[in-house]
Amino acid sequence: MTTEPYRPEPIETFQSPEAFEAMRKALAAVRAQFGRHYPLIIGGERVHTPATIASTNPSNPSEVVGVSAKAGIAEADAALDAAWRAFKTWRDWPQEHRSRVLLKAAQIMKRRQRELEAWLVYEIGKNWVEAAADVAEAIDFTRYYALSALKYKDGAPVVPYPGEDNEAFYIPLGVGVVIAPWNFPLAILTGMTVAPIAVGNCVVAKPAEDTVVIAAKLFEILEEAGLPAGVANYLPGDGSEVGAYLVQHPRTRFINFTGSLEVGLKINESAARLSPGQIWLKRVFLELGGKDGLIVDETADIAAAAQATVQSAFGFQGQKCSAASRLIVVDGIYDQLMEQVLDRTESLIVGPAEENPDMGPVASAQQEKTVLSYIEIGQQEARLVLGGRRLEGGGFFISPTVFEDVSPDARIAQEEIFGPVLSVIRVPDFDTALEVANGTRFGLTGGVFSRKRERLERARREFHVGNLYFNRKITGALVGVQPFGGFNLSGTDTKAGGPDYLLNFLQMKSVTERF
Repeated sequence: MTTEPYRPEPIETFQSPEAFEAMRKALAAVRAQFGRHYPLIIGGERVHTPATIASTNPSNPSEVVGVSAKAGIAEADAALDAAWRAFKTWRDWPQEHRSRVLLKAAQIMKRRQRELEAWLVYEIGKNWVEAAADVAEAIDFTRYYALSALKYKDGAPVVPYPGEDNEAFYIPLGVGVVIAPWNFPLAILTGMTVAPIAVGNCVVAKPAEDTVVIAAKLFEILEEAGLPAGVANYLPGDGSEVGAYLVQHPRTRFINFTGSLEVGLKINESAARLSPGQIWLKRVFLELGGKDGLIVDETADIAAAAQATVQSAFGFQGQKCSAASRLIVVDGIYDQLMEQVLDRTESLIVGPAEENPDMGPVASAQQEKTVLSYIEIGQQEARLVLGGRRLEGGGFFISPTVFEDVSPDARIAQEEIFGPVLSVIRVPDFDTALEVANGTRFGLTGGVFSRKRERLERARREFHVGNLYFNRKITGALVGVQPFGGFNLSGTDTKAGGPDYLLNFLQMKSVTERF
């Protein structure tokens, strides 16, 4: 099997007239499809249900982007049955054949790139570049895992022993459940789904209720690429009902979850209990929240640090688990840095995502309520210096918000807000900055701006996060380049997009024959 080596997909910035016009056409074409109905996909069959999930445009919630069938317990059982039936043959496919299916899927995504970006703009409020990054990452995950799977097809080397033939090889686990978030509704769902199926497993995928349309598009693409029926089943439904049922089910072999700490802890607890008829210990992979800190010391490039802060804090309205929600600034540079941070933040344009502003809406009415409640808390704990309000218009628009004089122990400095809110913490020196940065229960991403080599090297050792960045923004991990996953209560550090990720979905079998 000959393929091009993996390299990350370039992210379109829409600076060329051709790309700009292509996106305008894609937005118009997608808008013309608003309101379509999307069935469940179980064992390759389209399944319609009386209950539905309506997906609306957060820039204009009166617009229904699409309507999905809504699964219940009966459909969950059917999906598990279909997946286990498919597993009987999919597990035995030659690895090259499985990889070819996924490489074709990646190519279909690339061909439909602008269309997929347009769906993300309308369904979850990403501006054009954020949407382009989401689609590029989905393509990257699909190609990277398709190619990475090939290295496991011949098993693992073992030490020769006289008079015996010994071998060790990898086999898939079985059927697992994928529960995906709404903030990267194509990229993360794709990565979580494609990885286990790449090495012979089958999945039941429950997308976030806010992003069922883009999820349906992924399953269209997998089917078009030739993925056999039942290998990946599309099952939108309530997390508290369908998700919880699948997690505790005795036929679920593994759970791949990205989402909030609270839900992740419930999943971990439920999966640890042995259900009647269960014959394995479930594997659980969790990517949870963050309260990510960016340190800027007195030697830093102020302009670069200010730009990185604003990008990291307010990109996609701060709705990234990797977002910089804490800015930790050494005293000597504080005033200079904050002047530039506030100037850059104040200049951000907020508006409907299809107009390609700097910031679009937050994801939903519930998300708006949560963010505004934290802004109220912040006004009691710290000094509001910018933003702090809901903006006019029909969408869920919140102004980029900055708090100063924030205590390291304040709620807005400790709890994940998942919105456009930046807490700024002034510290006397680098030692204190590092202590503050590590002073949360999370450990996902972080960053340091400094020109002092010894400080960067100390942070390399002591800044306890899964993804650490020096002198750049702390968001935007690239598949294969920056394997992604966090420490402490940020998750199980399974490192999505990393060289060992697929091993999570494999088990080694050792066979000996005595001659």
